[in-house]
Amino acid sequence: MISKNRINQLSKIAVGYALSAIVAMAVLILPNQANGNEMAVSGQQDGIDITIYNSDLALVRENRTLLLERGINKLTWGGVAAQVLAETAVLRDLTHPNQLRLQEQNFVFDKLTPARLLEKYLDKEITVVRTNPVTGLEVREAAIVLSVSGGLVLKFEDRVETGITGRLIFPGIPDGLHTQPTFLFLLNGDQTGKRDLELSYLTKGLSWQADYVVILNDADDFIDLNGLATVTNHSGLDHPKVNLQLVAGEVHRIQSAMAASRKMLRTAAAAEMADASQVTSEPLQDYHLYLIPHATALYENQTKQISFLTAQAIPVVKEYRLDADGAGFSNIFNSASQRQKVNIRLNFQNQGEGIGVPLPKGIARIFKKDSQGQRVFVGEDWIEHISEKQLVTLKLGQAFDIEAEKLQVDFKQVSQDPLHGNIIEAAYRIVLKNAKKEAIVVQVQESLPGDWKVLSESLPHQKLTASLIEWKVSVAASSTVELAYRVRVRY
Repeated sequence: MISKNRINQLSKIAVGYALSAIVAMAVLILPNQANGNEMAVSGQQDGIDITIYNSDLALVRENRTLLLERGINKLTWGGVAAQVLAETAVLRDLTHPNQLRLQEQNFVFDKLTPARLLEKYLDKEITVVRTNPVTGLEVREAAIVLSVSGGLVLKFEDRVETGITGRLIFPGIPDGLHTQPTFLFLLNGDQTGKRDLELSYLTKGLSWQADYVVILNDADDFIDLNGLATVTNHSGLDHPKVNLQLVAGEVHRIQSAMAASRKMLRTAAAAEMADASQVTSEPLQDYHLYLIPHATALYENQTKQISFLTAQAIPVVKEYRLDADGAGFSNIFNSASQRQKVNIRLNFQNQGEGIGVPLPKGIARIFKKDSQGQRVFVGEDWIEHISEKQLVTLKLGQAFDIEAEKLQVDFKQVSQDPLHGNIIEAAYRIVLKNAKKEAIVVQVQESLPGDWKVLSESLPHQKLTASLIEWKVSVAASSTVELAYRVRVRY
């Protein structure tokens, strides 16, 4: 006995095969009967402006000129993004703002497919065309579509058939089916005449981020910086010519409880290395707007890069930092020493020729030339939104030829008082080994909990925050230096 679940599975498989067979059949639609009385927007797009945000969101504004009649106009506006947020659409009359009234707007995402076309023709007549295998002559018969659920069922004049072969001819496209996502507007105009209409809407599928290429010189004291705006179009629509603006900043958005699934799309790369000095920026509310000076193209499934910043010989400071672990101030560590990594950082000020403008967040990839003059990748880091004259810090990675060992040499519980807190003393020794051929300075930073006090130290420290101190330890080339300190902590 076949279970109910198995029957449902077999039914779904049958539907899939039936729809595949339907798609494989040739479909002919007779002309001049599409979409009933709907009037399509005529003419070319007069202009399209796209403002793209960092968070998979874009504002699209496009203008079209058309002739409207006095009274009710039923307008179809196609060529919109497939991921449009329909509830954000606004249609405006730029010619006579007060003479056109919007009565209704609808967004149609029921796309024309063979399967949907057949469903629309349930209980309606179509034509079936077959070829006689002997004579080669075509025979046409009228038939009524009885069912498309689980397979196509047609009623001819003298019989009912399934498993149909041949071509199906439909008298037209039913209302509500379109070849692409479409807006339907019901407009009431006061007079006949040409109108310049602007449609604006938000859409997903368009996003951008900044990507930075950093070239470090031989002495590690200057960098060249190039900024590229990487724009990706997964909106479901080609934009052959657009005026582009990019907004940097975190725009607050309401997150839906049930997010729509995203398609996994392939991307093609294109680059526009335009003169970065032509890209201008200006404040927008509490964000920043970057204006691309030339029209560009954004094709579906394409990633494009546009240069927006070029700066050379920016002074940079290279530093080595050891982030010591302060967890040992609550318990005894193992007597074995702890090997720790020394991090490499680059610091520069966002000021000077070529920069000194707000930098949008993005990934900075750092390169340096080797002894053969070949560019080598040496690290990457994420840059948050950086304002003018702000310090920029890039983490390159961990130093190969600088070693650090940390050892807890003493630990004792001075007192354990629930009323006044626990008091602990811990002493550490950090050994820094420099195998490089030049002297370095390592910034050793220790995070201290509670109410703390440094009782003794081999080098003077600097208090950076309420819980962070730093020692700057100079280590000569091919040598070793030891830092020792004792701290009392009250919890």
